[in-house]
Amino acid sequence: MTTITKNTHSATMVKSPRLASIDVMRGLVMLFMLLDHVRERFYYQHRITDPITIEDTEAELFFTRILAHLCAPIFVFLTGVSAWLYANPSNKAPRSPRAFLLKRGLFLVLLEVTVINFSWFGNYNALYLQVIWAIGISMIALALLSSLPNKLIAIIGLLIVFGHNALAPIQFAPGEWGYSLWTILHDRNQLFSSDTFSVFASYPVLPWIGVILLGYAIGPLFSNKVQPKQRQRDLLTLSASVLTLLAVLRGFNIYGEALPWQLGSSHIETIMSFLNFTKYPPSLHFILLTLGIAFALLALFETFNNKATSALKTYGSAPMFFYVFHLYVLLIAYKLAMLTFGPNAGDIFGFAALWQVWCVSAILAVVLYFPTRAFANYKHTSNQAWIKYL
Repeated sequence: MTTITKNTHSATMVKSPRLASIDVMRGLVMLFMLLDHVRERFYYQHRITDPITIEDTEAELFFTRILAHLCAPIFVFLTGVSAWLYANPSNKAPRSPRAFLLKRGLFLVLLEVTVINFSWFGNYNALYLQVIWAIGISMIALALLSSLPNKLIAIIGLLIVFGHNALAPIQFAPGEWGYSLWTILHDRNQLFSSDTFSVFASYPVLPWIGVILLGYAIGPLFSNKVQPKQRQRDLLTLSASVLTLLAVLRGFNIYGEALPWQLGSSHIETIMSFLNFTKYPPSLHFILLTLGIAFALLALFETFNNKATSALKTYGSAPMFFYVFHLYVLLIAYKLAMLTFGPNAGDIFGFAALWQVWCVSAILAVVLYFPTRAFANYKHTSNQAWIKYL
């Protein structure tokens, strides 16, 4: 009886080194990302500005785009959390994440400028430095700062996230000293242009460095030493605090967003104006909204374990595979549509209605689930070193 009790107690004390809620959260934003990329492929005749021009955008399209706003901040934040978990493995001695972060960051930058960039255009006439680039550079920055005390990392992250909007008046004209560096860090702009090739910094990296630092700093909350109920309470408290701060800053148009909100001709237009934030670079309000929602969802997902969360976990356990694979599926699908139907919206092919974007996204989510699951199973059972980078 004593042996059975001891073994049972030992079994109950064994905790998973990886929280399922993190993969579930990643899986959800991967599906939002899929929806947004289907829109960009097959509904591009209805272009979206940043911030969104409300008077030219239907509510359905506006809120479809808003869903995609969750993707980059949550992914970058969870990358920071995962880096802390890597540095502090369960039941093992802490280790430095520097080498892994440096190699992984450089790998992501290489992936962006080669495989991923080609998937958008099917050629190399232009190079767009987008979200994978931003994550890669953020990982490199975190690698350089990871040896600092956790509180100092948190302070630096907060200073960047809360302070980068104040840097907006700093601007450089093309050709001026500092233009290229500032374009990479803060101002979305063209880095290089010629008759045959151009480079455009789509994702200024400075705010994303702040987000990844905050993810790393909050990493201890996701340790298996923290009781689930306590973690959920803390996450909900964080969510409420962040969203309350957003409501105050946005409500009085105080600070943190270049475009003030205003009353619209209808309630829905007023809501759209209130939620219309700048993404490139992400304003303080943009980050507060998306991370505030993320904290609440992370707490919620930890309390559920069903078929839906299991499916989301599968998508989230192989995010890089899903990301690259779905881009090439969309590239091929668009090429086939052009060959079959030809251009029907100027010189491009586009769906006639937004509901078609949602339907195709739902179909692709089902189709892509099976190769993603197969790769996730392979990744979790493989001992090959290269697999860690995917």
